[in-house]
Amino acid sequence: MWGLLLALAAFAPAVGLGLGAPGASVLGLAPPATTEARGSARGSTPAPQSSPVQPPAGKDNGTSERHVRIRIVKKKVIMKKRKKLTHPRPMVTARPPVTTTPVGVLDLPEEQEPGCPPLGLESLQVSDSQLEASSSQSFGLGPHRGRLNIQSGLEDGDLYDGAWCAEQQDAEPWFQVDARRPTRFSGIITQGRNSVWRYDWVTSYKVQFSNDSQTWWGSRNCSSGMDAVFPANSDPETPVLNLLPEPQVARFIRLLPQTWLQGGAACLRAEILACPVSDSNDLFPKAPALGSSDPLDFRHHNYKAMRKLMKQVNEKCPNITRVYSIGKSHQGLKLYVMEMSDQPGEHELGEPEVRYVAGMHGNEALGRELLLLLMQFLCHEFLRGDPRVTRLLTETRVHLLPSMNPDGYETAFRRGSELVGWAEGRWNHQGIDLNHNFADLNTPLWEAEDDGLVPDTVPNHHLPLPTYYTLPNATVAPETRAVIEWMQRIPFVLSANLHGGELVVSYPFDMTRTPWAARELTPTPDDSVFRWLSTVYAGTNRAMQEPDRRPCHNQDFSLHGNIINGADWHTVPGSMNDFSYLHTNCFEITVELSCDKFPHENELPQEWENNKEALLTYLEQVRMGITGVVRDKDTELGVADAVIAVEGINHDVTTAWGGDYWRLLTPGDYVVTASAEGYHPATRNCRVPFEEGPVPCNFHLTKTPKQRLRELLAAGAKVPPDLRRRLERLRGQKN
Repeated sequence: MWGLLLALAAFAPAVGLGLGAPGASVLGLAPPATTEARGSARGSTPAPQSSPVQPPAGKDNGTSERHVRIRIVKKKVIMKKRKKLTHPRPMVTARPPVTTTPVGVLDLPEEQEPGCPPLGLESLQVSDSQLEASSSQSFGLGPHRGRLNIQSGLEDGDLYDGAWCAEQQDAEPWFQVDARRPTRFSGIITQGRNSVWRYDWVTSYKVQFSNDSQTWWGSRNCSSGMDAVFPANSDPETPVLNLLPEPQVARFIRLLPQTWLQGGAACLRAEILACPVSDSNDLFPKAPALGSSDPLDFRHHNYKAMRKLMKQVNEKCPNITRVYSIGKSHQGLKLYVMEMSDQPGEHELGEPEVRYVAGMHGNEALGRELLLLLMQFLCHEFLRGDPRVTRLLTETRVHLLPSMNPDGYETAFRRGSELVGWAEGRWNHQGIDLNHNFADLNTPLWEAEDDGLVPDTVPNHHLPLPTYYTLPNATVAPETRAVIEWMQRIPFVLSANLHGGELVVSYPFDMTRTPWAARELTPTPDDSVFRWLSTVYAGTNRAMQEPDRRPCHNQDFSLHGNIINGADWHTVPGSMNDFSYLHTNCFEITVELSCDKFPHENELPQEWENNKEALLTYLEQVRMGITGVVRDKDTELGVADAVIAVEGINHDVTTAWGGDYWRLLTPGDYVVTASAEGYHPATRNCRVPFEEGPVPCNFHLTKTPKQRLRELLAAGAKVPPDLRRRLERLRGQKN
C-alpha cells in the first residue's frame, strides 16, 4: 500500500488527480467540453476538443449547492521530493523544486467563509499593476496577460498574446498577484495559453503566500506537511479549479509552475478565489464599494428560477406586463418574453415597438440577468410613479427576451461562472451558433445592386427569405425560426442584441461585402443612424466610459468611442442584426456588455449600475426621427404596407397594418415620399430637430383610377356606360 501511494503521488500531476489534504481538492471527471471558440462573443472559430474539466466548486456564498454539483474525493498523499513524472506518452517536463518557508503564517479565524468569489483577474477588477512575474517571453506575454479567459490576437508575438509565459531559461518561474490588502485565499483556477499557433500549458504548480512580498510560505499538504503540488491543465482552454488544503490570509499569492507540456513553455491564465478580510486598524486603503441601491434580485437564474421571477413581476404589475412565449428551444424550453406597456397585448396606433434580446449565446449570461433586472426595475419604478418610466411604458411597447438560447445557458449554468470557459454553452443543443443562423439577405441584395436592379426591380427593404432557407431540411434552429416569426408578427422599430466577452457596441452590416474578406468596413445606407444609436449606448455605459480601463482582450475599442462597424471587426454572415435590418423595419445593434461573459453573482449589482442608464436611454431613442400614419384620403383608414422612402437613403420602411410607421433619422431636413399599390405617391418635407421627437409626418394618399375601378368591380357595382365603352375601345386597340 505504501508503494502504491508513492506511485500515485508521482503519477497524479500527469494524469490530473488532485493531491492534498482530506477535503482539500475538488476532484472528478465531467463530460468533455464542447469545441472552444476564439475571439469575441461574435466569432466562432473552433479549437481542439477539450479534455475533461474539473467540476466546479461552490462559488455563491451560501447558495452554491443550488448551482453546481461537487464531488469531493479525500486522499492521503505522500510525495517524494523529486521523482520523475511518468505518463503513457511523453508530455511534461519536470522542473527543480521550489523551496518555501512557513515564516509569517497568519492565524485563521475558526469559522472559514465557504465559496469565496473571484478576486477579479478576468473582470479587470485586478489592475495590471497588481500582476508580476519572475520573467516574461515578451510584453505581449507579460503577467498582465495572465487573466482567465483572456483571448489573443491572430498574430503571436504581438502586444496582445493569450497568457503569461515565462522565459525558457527561467528555472524557477512564478506568477504573482497583489491583492493590496489582507485577503483570504481559498482557491485557484488556471488555463493554458490561448493561441492559434501554439500549445502551451502548465500541468502542475505550487502556491506561496506573503504579506510583504519578501517572506513567503507555501500551501502545505495537511497530512504530510510537505508542499502541496496542484494538478493543472491538460489542454489550453478548459478551466481547472484547485481549492487550497487550508485557506490562507495574506496580501500576495504566487503560483510556481512545476511542470508543463513537453516542448512548450510555462504559460498560464488564472483567476484567484478570495474573500475580503476586515481591516479593523485601517492599515490598507479601502476597496471601492461595488453595488446598487435598487431592491432587485441580484443572482444568476436558471430556467426554472427565470420563469418564476418573470411570473412574480407579472403578478406585481399585472396592468403593465404580459408574459408570453414565442416558441421552444431544441430541448423544449420555452422562449419567454416579458412585454411591458400601459396596454399589454395590444399594438396601439402610433406607439412604437422595441425589444431587447439576450442569451443568443448561452454562456454570455450577463445580458440575461440585466433584462431580468430591467423588468423588475421598470415594474418597481412604475408603481412608484417615476415620470421617466411612466412615460416610457405609456408611449412605448417594450419586449424583453432574456434567453434566446436556454439550452446553452443551462449547460453553462451547471458549470458555474468561473469554470464554464470561453465557449461551453455558446451554441444551442444542436451545436448551432444562432448568430450565424439567420438567412443571408446581404448577398442577394448586393448582387442586385451590382446589376442595377435596386430599387426598381429588387426592393431595398423587406427582402424575402431565400427558397433554400424555407426547405424542411434546412439547417435552421428552432430558436432562430421562433425569433423570425416573432419579428414578422410585431412591427419592431428598434432593438439591441446583448452579448458578452467584450466592451464595445457594434452596428450593421456585420457581414463584409467583399466575399471571403475577414474584415472590411461595410456600412448600411443608415450608417449615421446606427452610429448615433451605438454612441448613445456606449456613451451612457459606465464601464465603457471609464477613462483608465484597459482593453479586454486584443483590441482597444476606446480609441474609437467604444463603437465599431461589425464587418470591420470581423465578418459574421447570417447575423440577426443584418437580417433584422433587411427583412423588417427594425434597426438593431449588438452590445458587448463585459469582458467577462459569465460574471460572478457578486459583480451583478455593479454591472447593473454600469448598464442601467444605457438600457433606459437606448429605449428612448425610438423617439428619434419621424413618425406618422398613412391614410386613404377618401376613407381616412390606415394604409398597410405603404412604403416610406427618404431621399438620399437607399433603404425604405413600411407601415404597419394600421397605417402607422416610424422612421429613425438623425437631425436634419428630409424629403419623404409615401407610396402604396393603387395610390398616387405623396411627397413632403420633414425636419428632424435636435430636440427629442418624434416629429409627426403624416400622409393622405389618393387612389388611382385603376384602383377605383378594381374596387367597384369587386363590390359588384355597375360600370358607367361611358367608362364601359372606353374600356371596350381600349381592349379593341390592344387586340
